[in-house]
Amino acid sequence: MTSFLQVENLTKSFGADVLFTDITFGINEGDKIGLIAKNGMGKTTLLRILAGDDTPDSGTVIYRNDLRVGYLPQSPSFPDSQTVIDTCLSGNDPQSHAVRNYELATASGDAEAMTQAIQDMDNTAAWDYEDRFKQILTMLKIDDFKASISQLSGGQIKRVALAKILISEPQMLILDEPTNHLDIDMIEWLENYLKRGTMSLLMVTHDRYFLDNICNKIIEIDLQEIFTYEGNYNYYLEKRSQRISAQNAAIERARNLLRTELDWMRRQPQARAHKAQYRIDAFYDLRDRASQRIINRDVELNVGATYIGNKIFTAHDVCKRFGDKVILDNLDYTFARYEKLGIVGDNGVGKTTFIKLLLGLIQPDSGYFEIGETVRFGYYSQDGISFREDKRVIDAARDIAEVIYFDEKNNYTASQFLNLFLFNARDQRKLIAKLSGGEKRRLYLATVLMKKPNFLILDEPTNDLDIQTLAVLEDYLMHFKGCVIIVSHDRYFMDRTVDHTWVFLGKGVIKDFPGNYSEYRAWKEAHQRVAAPKVADNDKSATKQQYRIRDTRPKLTFKEKRELELLSAEIKQMETEKSKLEALFSSGDTIDDAQTHAQRYEQIKERLDELELRWLELSEKA
Repeated sequence: MTSFLQVENLTKSFGADVLFTDITFGINEGDKIGLIAKNGMGKTTLLRILAGDDTPDSGTVIYRNDLRVGYLPQSPSFPDSQTVIDTCLSGNDPQSHAVRNYELATASGDAEAMTQAIQDMDNTAAWDYEDRFKQILTMLKIDDFKASISQLSGGQIKRVALAKILISEPQMLILDEPTNHLDIDMIEWLENYLKRGTMSLLMVTHDRYFLDNICNKIIEIDLQEIFTYEGNYNYYLEKRSQRISAQNAAIERARNLLRTELDWMRRQPQARAHKAQYRIDAFYDLRDRASQRIINRDVELNVGATYIGNKIFTAHDVCKRFGDKVILDNLDYTFARYEKLGIVGDNGVGKTTFIKLLLGLIQPDSGYFEIGETVRFGYYSQDGISFREDKRVIDAARDIAEVIYFDEKNNYTASQFLNLFLFNARDQRKLIAKLSGGEKRRLYLATVLMKKPNFLILDEPTNDLDIQTLAVLEDYLMHFKGCVIIVSHDRYFMDRTVDHTWVFLGKGVIKDFPGNYSEYRAWKEAHQRVAAPKVADNDKSATKQQYRIRDTRPKLTFKEKRELELLSAEIKQMETEKSKLEALFSSGDTIDDAQTHAQRYEQIKERLDELELRWLELSEKA
């Protein structure tokens, strides 16, 4: 088995916060590894170290020589002045380098540079490179290849970055939250692409279906250590539970034994000299093991909701459009008590706009929403984090409430409430600027629930939250005594939390499906099979023949397209020179070195015959 990467005794800390200590692991050819840890445990930091964008306090990272590695950061950035194509060709891989040199040589007209550029294109098999990355960009729904980076959204920039590394055909991929900002169709495309591919993979993602369907190994960072599981995500869940149970049992046994040994150590001091040294050493080792905390503390979401009446909201002929783009078209709907609605659809079809209309953040073009008097919204949005970075965590919570009262059994101080979300006393004194992206999301979720909503609206809640927090949030929503609307591309999260699904199909069309996303997907595939037109038996062979002809018809390669362009230019040049010689021959003037001109004329005619024959061949193919 070929080793691609070996990590030895890696340690990293930020001030007094230790992320991991002396961790060691390897990545082999064919490994597809998911990296899992709670927020703030160092997942992104570890990926940055492996990519060379950060340095460890100690330890080594050793790659196999000449290994092609692609790295997708969580928030990629490129110069605003670059176009999409410029960005895709800005890599250091041999193909990008060859295409850039070819473009420069073509523009300059330098024959020597052109010869070298063509040779480089041949050597690196780069002739179809541009066609391939345009195909991948199109699959990732980036259609304007000449758009500048400054015109793209954060999600579009991430998709361009993803296309850039996929087209370079790396042998190993390092991906940090690759599914963020992708709609479900693109997530499923990427999932299939990575499953079929032969590249090795190390990725951080909260998408559990993605992990389960792709990964053959899980690495977990916990208690500053590395734990490796040889299997997919479901296997990891099973074995992690067994590991934690065994560790907690061992800690409990150590605590029971410690009581006996502590009594032995406390006996009269004069007997200390006669105590066996090995038993004294064993006592201190036992004390260290017994002092470990019981493992598997998670976010505790056992807070309730305030009372909500029978009247929730009713949409009356709500219409909304932006220019020619229709978002809602005469929407009529009555939302029921305790309803849990999931919303899916491509990016840009109006999911977030619908939520903002419901909350009154923007106004409909016509129609209106009628909201019940007891409804108290809690809105968790994609861009809702607006904490002051110079504030401490506890101050952000106290700005909302000093005490949160739910009922006679459940009321908390701001500090106690934060503790439910894994912000201990030390963490609560941290500046918000010092929190990881996931920790800020967890704090944001805490502040939303502190307001005691009875109608939760969650817009992409899974981005940047760790898997453990998501699992607890799912359980909380399943038992939440209120109403819920969730917009998400996380299929696993939607499957566990919603009872019916709105599918935004675009142009104001919304399909209401009575089930979760996976049930909708299964229904859609079955419906498409039934609806597919049936071909009569006597037409099947003709249809297959047409399909074969259409699929196998030769197409111009990138190299041939360039050749056709150069042929046109050379034919024009040859015809100009030929015309000049013909004018010279017919002028009646005395011609110096007539024999040389005549030989050149014959060469041009022969060359034109060759060029025009090749031009005709390529033109017919095109």
